[in-house]
Amino acid sequence: MRSTGTHPRHPQQGVGMTTSPRGMMFAEPPAFESLEDERRDRKERLAVALRAFALHGFDMGVAGHITARDPEYSDRFWVNPFGLHFGQIRASDLILVDHNGVVVQGDGILNTAAFRIHSEIHAARPDVVAAAHAHSVYGSAWSSLDRPLQPLTNEGCMFFEDHVLHTDHTGVTLEELKAKAIAHNLGPHRAAVLRNHGVVTVGQTVDEAAWWFITFEHSAHAQFLAESVGTPIPADPEDARAVRDTMGTPRAAWFSFQPLYQKIVHEQPDVLL
Repeated sequence: MRSTGTHPRHPQQGVGMTTSPRGMMFAEPPAFESLEDERRDRKERLAVALRAFALHGFDMGVAGHITARDPEYSDRFWVNPFGLHFGQIRASDLILVDHNGVVVQGDGILNTAAFRIHSEIHAARPDVVAAAHAHSVYGSAWSSLDRPLQPLTNEGCMFFEDHVLHTDHTGVTLEELKAKAIAHNLGPHRAAVLRNHGVVTVGQTVDEAAWWFITFEHSAHAQFLAESVGTPIPADPEDARAVRDTMGTPRAAWFSFQPLYQKIVHEQPDVLL
């Protein structure tokens, strides 16, 4: 089974161009001269990712959360405050929480269910910078089916052999053992389908984790549509792997999120405040 960590980032000054497998060209995430600069960028990207979730309708009540590991303190992560609409969140609204559930910076309320799931994922996966979960329509519906996505589209191919089914209903995940089980079952993969609960995705950047969540939602929607009118034909496994290994890398996911990042920053500049 393939891990999200098989394509390490090669940082360089600024945003450069790099060649990925099979000749595709992607810009890569910027490097930073200081931890403070990196922290500011990570918080801004987390706020933009939350606005992107609002834009896609992933804003069911108070459900949903995206976390980003702090670049200096690996046992702490930034998260959206409980009860603040995704579409209103600014970088300055984010709260910093440690792995004991203590808010060490910020004034918002901590979603304890978010803390349980994300703290265990961050603890189990040192390679994971960000994790995303929301109660989206198609991801939530898919989580009731107890079966993996098929590689029906290029987007669906990105999850081929790289997502898992967590078959215990987690409900509101307040228990440590339930959260540990999610992190254990996720293993090295980029996504886990939580039975009757929805989907959680992870990435080496905030942009990657958010993009995988958006892409999973798109893929589940596409499969529902295809199955509603006939019997869809999945891609050949070799072809699915080729797409996954080209457009399904952490760098490609980061790059794929950039048009959405640019759109939100241009139209909603307050997100960076």
